Amino acid sequence: MPYIGSHMKTNPIIQAGEAVGGLGVLARILSVSAPTVSQWKSGIRPIPAERCVEIEQATSGQVTRKDLRPDDWQQIWPELIGKKAA
Repeated sequence: MPYIGSHMKTNPIIQAGEAVGGLGVLARILSVSAPTVSQWKSGIRPIPAERCVEIEQATSGQVTRKDLRPDDWQQIWPELIGKKAA
């Protein structure tokens, strides 16, 4: 889902990049290409579930799996249902 307009929530990939020092740094941490991160940012490609866990860890929880997969996190990580963000 693309993030367009000021009325929408801040893009969690941008937040993750800011938390680690830039989108290029995020790509290196995750061992993926910068274009892959760009595609996640624009919504062209969904963020794989395993990468969401890695992003949450890399950002020390500043960006959560729930932030990264707002439409389906309950199906992927049912253990998070009812838990508040740290």
